Amino acid sequence: MEIPSKYSAQAVEGKWYNYWMSHNYFHSTPDKREPYTIVIPPPNVTGILHMGHMLNNTIQDVLIRRARLQGKNACWVPGTDHASIATEAKVVAKLKALGIDKNDLSREEFLKHAWEWTEEYGGVILEQLKKLGCSCDWDRTKFTMDEDMSEAVIKVFVDLHNKGLIYRGYRMVNWDPEAKTTLSDEEVIHVEKQGLLYYLEYKIEGSDEKLTIATTRPETIFGDTAICINPTDERFTHLKGEKVIVPICGRVIPIIEDEYVDIEFGTGCLKVTPAHDENDKVLGDKHKLEVIDIFNDDATLNSFGMHFEGQDRFVVRKAVTKELEASGVLIKTENHVNKVGTSERTKAIIEPRLSDQWFLKMEDLAKPAIDAVLKNGEVKLFPKKFENTYRHWMENIRDWNISRQLLWGQQIPAYFYGDGKEDYVVAENIEEAVKLARVASKSRELTADSLRQDTDALDTWFSSWLWPISVFDGIRNPENEEIKYYYPTNDLVTGPDILFFWVARMIVAGYEYRDERPFENVYLTGLVRDKQRRKMSKSLGNSPDALKLIEEYGADGVRVGLLLSSAAGNDLMFDEDLCQQGKQFANKIWNAFRLVQGWEVDETISQPNSSAIAIEWFESKFQQTLAEIEDHFSKYRLSDALMATYKLIWDDFASWLLEIIKPSYQQPIDSKTLESVNLIFEDILKILHPFMPFLTEEIWHYLKERSPEEALIIAEWPKAKPINEALILEFDFASDVISGIRNIRKQKNIAFKDAIGFSAVNNENVASTFDEVISKLGHLDSFEYVTEAVEGALTYRVKSNEYFIPMEGSIDVEAEIKKLTDELNYTEGFLKSVQKKLSNERFVAGAPEQVVTSEKKKEADALAMIETIKSSLASLK
Repeated sequence: MEIPSKYSAQAVEGKWYNYWMSHNYFHSTPDKREPYTIVIPPPNVTGILHMGHMLNNTIQDVLIRRARLQGKNACWVPGTDHASIATEAKVVAKLKALGIDKNDLSREEFLKHAWEWTEEYGGVILEQLKKLGCSCDWDRTKFTMDEDMSEAVIKVFVDLHNKGLIYRGYRMVNWDPEAKTTLSDEEVIHVEKQGLLYYLEYKIEGSDEKLTIATTRPETIFGDTAICINPTDERFTHLKGEKVIVPICGRVIPIIEDEYVDIEFGTGCLKVTPAHDENDKVLGDKHKLEVIDIFNDDATLNSFGMHFEGQDRFVVRKAVTKELEASGVLIKTENHVNKVGTSERTKAIIEPRLSDQWFLKMEDLAKPAIDAVLKNGEVKLFPKKFENTYRHWMENIRDWNISRQLLWGQQIPAYFYGDGKEDYVVAENIEEAVKLARVASKSRELTADSLRQDTDALDTWFSSWLWPISVFDGIRNPENEEIKYYYPTNDLVTGPDILFFWVARMIVAGYEYRDERPFENVYLTGLVRDKQRRKMSKSLGNSPDALKLIEEYGADGVRVGLLLSSAAGNDLMFDEDLCQQGKQFANKIWNAFRLVQGWEVDETISQPNSSAIAIEWFESKFQQTLAEIEDHFSKYRLSDALMATYKLIWDDFASWLLEIIKPSYQQPIDSKTLESVNLIFEDILKILHPFMPFLTEEIWHYLKERSPEEALIIAEWPKAKPINEALILEFDFASDVISGIRNIRKQKNIAFKDAIGFSAVNNENVASTFDEVISKLGHLDSFEYVTEAVEGALTYRVKSNEYFIPMEGSIDVEAEIKKLTDELNYTEGFLKSVQKKLSNERFVAGAPEQVVTSEKKKEADALAMIETIKSSLASLK
């Protein structure tokens, strides 16, 4: 086969991916081999490939390809998450563009549109992962809204409810007014914002006295139901039992006392709005205060907002401020920085709101998951530093709000049979619900038409927390062959930002439903940032197009670029130059391969000793690197594993081994050396394959004709063999000797085609093992060991060994003397000018200290240089 002069990623990648797919190499079924299982962190069905996905999935592919080469039954399960809030928002936007209001549709009509949207756009990201080379078992692709996956979610809800762990409660929740749904605490991002503190005067009923309160939210006065003072605050003792009049709305509310009030903050008086602040709600319950909800679900004011009804909360804030100022109620404002809760998905500012929601009790469920990570080490986090974050979250866990006011998602399987809040049953289907409702209502007349299913959907995470179990049907069929074979999985690769959202909850579900861990190791990648350390995002426009990068640098180049600077848990400062480096590495390997394949073979010539010893050295060097790589993989230091491979190939293989064994110009190579170097190349391709799958498979098939059963993707990982450490050390010394020869040739302009003499004083007692290698790479016409220094020779040292290259015939002595004399004259002149400055007392006394120090250093350097030049001249004369 003719080998192209240049490596073309575009020509190679599609060819080999199709080859792998057509021969079913990615597919796994249970057998007698050791399983190695990864489940993909399911990207949102709305998503497209970004840099975070590229990094995360490259790492997973490296792990799965290595396991496959190690002879394990490697199974990487792909899939997508239905992403309730994000997807529903996309569908609503699409409907709006068509002139359709979501509220005008029935649930069934809306879901029809949602499924249409999902079918049109849902597979985009998985197709893009194929471009990166991801070797997922695509036959196993799952979607969290698949029928079997949804059945598992409903089954778990019913089970947890029957165990008394799921309950319905009227609680203060985080309300996203844009998505019009509640959010869990973990889906709220607290952002520091510059705002104002408004000082308002409330009139005491039946008195001319006024009370001043400070608030950040003047628009909520319509929901005020009390003013609270601290009982120990002597400033307000006389107001106990009094009432105040709320500005604008004129409602009369009591003054209550509670030690919750911070005497030092604001004015020491607190307005209490139980419907719109979690702490106020606690106070309200304690003091039995009225609860007045002033907001609609889109955060506009309702009828309690009086003449502001229908207006947005932030519009009202400005208008209310003006009205309060005009009426003399607003005394002053102050700048005030506070943390504002925002929706992770929509970025809308969260509104605390009282609502009937479904909750899952987490305290007892969390205990086995805490022990698994922090006590018995059944689940290991890499890097370990994230254990502290995990501990903080899990030991301060709150009940999980699992209901969402959305249509897209698994509908909560609660069926109401009466008008009361508690008149409901929970069942896996309507038929079962009817039976339970007849018993609960004591009415045999009840039918399916009499029941009303809860309209809320379950939180997306309530389906994805079952992912490692449900992808193998372990909830519906807990004793099936696949769950027993593949579970628990081995490695999970994900970002630390979802350590609690997803990772911790999967561990909880694993112990609750399988009584064992869902995975053994969690590799937490860093975030991908730009060179300015900014997180990559669409809004900043600093995130490159992932597919364009692949197009420009090849998938292998991008994979190498991402991994070269991606230590576990540390953020990656992405720079396209890294991908260029990856592409150059691919070209280096391709050129090395072409070089070897271009050599003519002569079966009649014997193997030179220099080639034999070089191959023996490289085989030990390879084994040493293999052990290093294995150690890096065991600690999830994938960047280090790649760097060790990179150096082995670039430095040891291409720069040293190939140079040593390379035949002279237009001369053939012996067959034994070529056979050995081809076997070495095969081992190199095996350890490189997980990182650069396309390039390696291409070269593998060029090395010799292979059947599908002999493809690199399913080849055998190199076996560990004894390492000759002494030989490696001897070569390290020899390489320094060779570098010394090359440096002198370069400095003295001695052409490599000119052979030179060479002598050594062997004070180190170094073995002569690599003398022939030194002679070949140094192009020496003689190499002798001497006991004393050689006069009139160029010299250098390696440790205590001294090496000599005779000048006669090597250099033009007269030209060298002239060059050194000119250099000496220049340096002596320079020294005089420096010494003249330093002898000037006014300069030394008046110049800054660092300037004087700098001049003194110049003097010392010039004196040393003059000494060196004079010594060199003496050896030439």
